[in-house]
Amino acid sequence: MTTDEPIAVTQDGPVARIVLNRPHKRNAVDLATCVALPAAIMALDTDPDVRVVLISGAGPVFCAGADLSERKDRDAAWVRQRRLAAFAAYEAIERCGKPVIALVHGAVVGSGGEIAMAADFIVAAEGTVFRFPEPKWGTVGATQRLQRAIGVRGAKELLFTGRDLPAAEALTRGLVARVVAAADLDAAGRETAAAIAAAPELAIRLTKQAVDLGAATDLTSGIRLELAAIDQNLAAGDWKAGLDRFEKRKKD
Repeated sequence: MTTDEPIAVTQDGPVARIVLNRPHKRNAVDLATCVALPAAIMALDTDPDVRVVLISGAGPVFCAGADLSERKDRDAAWVRQRRLAAFAAYEAIERCGKPVIALVHGAVVGSGGEIAMAADFIVAAEGTVFRFPEPKWGTVGATQRLQRAIGVRGAKELLFTGRDLPAAEALTRGLVARVVAAADLDAAGRETAAAIAAAPELAIRLTKQAVDLGAATDLTSGIRLELAAIDQNLAAGDWKAGLDRFEKRKKD
């Protein structure tokens, strides 16, 4: 990546990629990154040619956390606004109507973890290490997504100690979906994205919506959400094309 922009966006058919592009700063998240991420996500979300979004990092690490150097000589009001900009960036990733996959490698620290956890799921390279050292930096962060990913007690342990969480342990604790060889990370991401892009767009979108909304409610309400999604899918008629594909595969 040679662009001076904090992120780089590329597209290969139905798969778009957002690359954290500050390798000279270990992709530390600054205000410009916080502004660029939501704009990129919204543009891709409204692009009918894009079906899946990958997020990765340029250089030896995915993201080394927040760029604390930009806070020097700033007052508390500026820092608070900067934190709000970061929250907006994470939320934009979560609210994307299309599947978002984080491909992580090297260090995934603080804000980098928030970006990864805001994606629908994470594929990690062997050797990846997660760390959430916010309290050690004298601040507060990652308290909400991390506990939802690995549980309250597990989140407290990682936040209080700031210890490294290796990819293998992150897999067993449900933080990441897959761990692959470092050399295979890009191929694994492209393969996963291609499999998703091959599925009916409406079914994927409704499935993501039902899972996300259902996670915030009880089972009975969640079933109602799923039935509403089923009704919408039936009305659109996409299920008939799915049956045709199933019958064709049986014949093949």
